[in-house]
Amino acid sequence: MPEPTTILDDHPDLRASLHDLYRHLHAHPELSMQEEATATLVEERMGELGYEVFRCGGTGVVATLRNGDGPVVAFRADTDALPVEEDTGLDYASTARGTLPDGSAVPVMHACGHDMHVTAAVGAATLLAQERDGWSGTVVFLFQPGEETAQGAAAMLADGLWDRADRPEVVYGQHVWPGVTGTVDLTPGPAMTYSDSWKVVVKGRGGHGSQPESTIDPVVLAAHMIVRIQSLTSREVPAQKAAVITIATIHAGLKENIIPATAEFTINMRNLDADVRDHLLGALRRVIMAEAMASEAPEPEITEICTFPLLHNDVDEAGRVLEVLRGTLGEGQVSEIPAVMGSEDFGALPDAIDVPGVYWFFGGLTREAVEGEEPTVTNHSPFFAPELEPTLSTGVSAAHAVLTARLGARA
Repeated sequence: MPEPTTILDDHPDLRASLHDLYRHLHAHPELSMQEEATATLVEERMGELGYEVFRCGGTGVVATLRNGDGPVVAFRADTDALPVEEDTGLDYASTARGTLPDGSAVPVMHACGHDMHVTAAVGAATLLAQERDGWSGTVVFLFQPGEETAQGAAAMLADGLWDRADRPEVVYGQHVWPGVTGTVDLTPGPAMTYSDSWKVVVKGRGGHGSQPESTIDPVVLAAHMIVRIQSLTSREVPAQKAAVITIATIHAGLKENIIPATAEFTINMRNLDADVRDHLLGALRRVIMAEAMASEAPEPEITEICTFPLLHNDVDEAGRVLEVLRGTLGEGQVSEIPAVMGSEDFGALPDAIDVPGVYWFFGGLTREAVEGEEPTVTNHSPFFAPELEPTLSTGVSAAHAVLTARLGARA
């Protein structure tokens, strides 16, 4: 399949500038809610283009271009990176370090492609600023921090986003992922899952490894909880409903012959149905507490780490977006796909003001990388490195086309 023709083919100087911006952002990632340098760079770049700019939600940036009467349309790009040590071998690979909220020093990498999102948004914003004679209305770009921790959209909303910015009639967003570069995928209706993450501290009674009878072993207790939790999706969720529960971390003890007093594990749960979510949240708590009671252990501590809302693409607006993207990139480049089990806080932005939202994916890997025998590298991997082109040009073209189609024509 040939690569699509994109709008940047007619703007080689802009494409070169955006390549430089992308490489800079990739080499200088920042952790969630710490994106100070990224925010400053975005403010400067958008201000130079003539956008009115203000900070929102700490390290969030809102950039608005008013161009006469017409629709108000918003576009969101997330800005944060992950605590991952990059192993891509790129000459602009990140060597950055950061500090997590608990004080841990960690490597930092744009392992989820948010650097691509920022660059594509700046590219679309640049084109709109250059084309003011061709459209009428207002465009609002939202450069959102903290997507990875579900803090960013909530922080911007709590900081009065829709009281301070022009209220849009629709909000758009996009995400690079391990699809074939040059292609776009979109899901009308429920598109990405609710996600709930907990930390569970299991309390026991510590003692000598040779005398377990005088202890309450929190490691064994945590193991029983985890095994029982893994049966919830297969035994308490209808087979027609999608749900995933992952236990990704477990920590306990300091020495092999000491039974510790506590053990700690984390839970991540995802689903596409509010009733399923409510049932599983209750079931998780029921299992954790019942297992503790069965071992005569103290009540465990459950702490919510983060919660992501359901991302629902407005069906009518998604249909219009699909039509625009197919007309821009080609019929064969744009697909309608089932919901994915990843999560996003994008949906909180349109939901807060009860307007439609539409969010799509654009591919970032070669066809050989996606369809070859080797496992496909995914987001959050230390090896995740989207092909710069035509990935970036596709992201710019998609954002520009969808925004332009919704804005009014200049009289």
